[in-house]
Amino acid sequence: MKLIYKPSSFARTVLALTTAFFITQQAMIVPAMAGKKKTDPEDIGNRDVGKGVNFYSIEKEIGMGKQMAQEVERQAKIVDDPIIAEYVNRVGQNLVRNSDAKVPFTIKVIDAEDINAFALPGGFFFVQTGVLMNADNEAELAGVMAHEIAHVAARHGTRQASRGQIASYASLPLIFMGGMAGYAIYQGMGILVPLGFLKFTRGFEAEADLLGLQYMYKAGYDPGSFVDFFEKIQSLEKRKPGTMSKLFSSHPPTDDRIKASQESIQRYLKEKPEYVLTTSEFNDVKTRIMAMHSRRKVDDVKDAGRPTLRRNPNGQIDANGDEKAPKTDSDERPTLKRRDP
Repeated sequence: MKLIYKPSSFARTVLALTTAFFITQQAMIVPAMAGKKKTDPEDIGNRDVGKGVNFYSIEKEIGMGKQMAQEVERQAKIVDDPIIAEYVNRVGQNLVRNSDAKVPFTIKVIDAEDINAFALPGGFFFVQTGVLMNADNEAELAGVMAHEIAHVAARHGTRQASRGQIASYASLPLIFMGGMAGYAIYQGMGILVPLGFLKFTRGFEAEADLLGLQYMYKAGYDPGSFVDFFEKIQSLEKRKPGTMSKLFSSHPPTDDRIKASQESIQRYLKEKPEYVLTTSEFNDVKTRIMAMHSRRKVDDVKDAGRPTLRRNPNGQIDANGDEKAPKTDSDERPTLKRRDP
């Protein structure tokens, strides 16, 4: 005999009222936050951009993010080159210091050529080498990272998961609970990542765009590079579908978002006389990554006829595999982009 549970009328009433209460609270909070939203970069760090219905404490959010990050690291190929890892971490930590984030960040690089970066709840952040390979300068890299840092600062992952719980009355599937429903298969690696933490609503994506622009601006980068990079990958994806990771393409840079970002720059960010555009370190690290991928391709096809890249003691090589001249003080200076008066 098959038993079918039918909730009592009282239970149904309580459930309906509880759901209505939370949805009403959400509806009241969002407009209030929108009306009082601070858009002045000078207020960064003194505002709570993560307000909203959230069933997860900061501590639980960090614990969940740590579990997911461990799963990613078990199955992805993490770059162990200390020069690449240290550089990307330093760029990211500088942005974190100029953000509204309330949690420490752990930033690592995944060896994969498609364009992707994603931040898990609690400040666990991964950047793929494809981002650096396709960025023209450090400011473009900073724009991608600032956007993902904004998702964590605004607690979008757990806030969206809380909304999902209200809508479905079901617990959020965690990474160790089994089952495929609610998960994204991370492209080419078999990594299971809960969709609720990575695919955000249009409103959350727009907020991350706005906050990310502020974070990179406060850190000294040209906010126009944010738009430049997303216009570039939008064009690349149209010409060659699959350029972006499937996860990254779940929230593509649409024309509306690009236009909104341009308007935000003009409306909220006072023009500075100069911005950091790039550094010699960015160029060195990008060359190092390109060489790393070239070596792997040579190894994969077992082609002894291909040129072999030679590494000098300082680890500095150019695109042709030749030793680079020692750096001078002038080489270390960041490239500044000056604005016309």
